[in-house]
Amino acid sequence: MNQNDWIGFIGVAILLLAFLLNLTGKITQTSLLYIVLNIIGAALAGIASYLINYIPFVILEGTWTLVSLTALLKHVRTSFK
Repeated sequence: MNQNDWIGFIGVAILLLAFLLNLTGKITQTSLLYIVLNIIGAALAGIASYLINYIPFVILEGTWTLVSLTALLKHVRTSFK
């Protein structure tokens, strides 16, 4: 595996970990850990997709990252009220 593969593999593994933890009830979709795992995982998967010039997944993972960042901002705002 090359560097691009490793970046993508780690990103997807993080996304799947967040999904598994949520499905098993260990974390909720609104928990900070879930949100951060989604940001990191989607960003890494998006970077890997960009490096291999696969634009459909750059769009998908970029959108996933932005949505997760929005969830983080919402989480931060509600935590400090």
